[in-house]
Amino acid sequence: MAVVSVSMPDELLERLDQFADEHGYTGRSEVVREASRNLLGEFEDTRLEDRELMGIVTVLFDYETTSVEERMMHLRHEHEDLVASNFHSHVGDHYCMELFVLEGELEDISTFVGKIRATKDALTVDYSVIPVDSFDPISQDS
Repeated sequence: MAVVSVSMPDELLERLDQFADEHGYTGRSEVVREASRNLLGEFEDTRLEDRELMGIVTVLFDYETTSVEERMMHLRHEHEDLVASNFHSHVGDHYCMELFVLEGELEDISTFVGKIRATKDALTVDYSVIPVDSFDPISQDS
């Protein structure tokens, strides 16, 4: 098995070690391997391929970290064919939340989410994806 060196903040490393201990993992490598498999598998759902999807992506960041807000603006413009709507809100004393509504295919949504996740200083990135190409509200049970 290959050995990989990964840089991460001390606080995240402590949380990783604590998680491993609390959940019975043999160590942090096992946690990282499982997390990697889960991340890579997120967008491999064949039921979503070649379908029209709607995605909701939320990003939380410290408002004093101006590079995150600027990066969000660049991503919105870079993917204007995918971003149907965008909402910015202040949360608490020091945070901002950016919400993106996306309309497109799985590969495009996956690329967009990956770019947001790769943004330095983004505190959390959450998303959900639902197919809308065969949505029929009339046939839904009440």
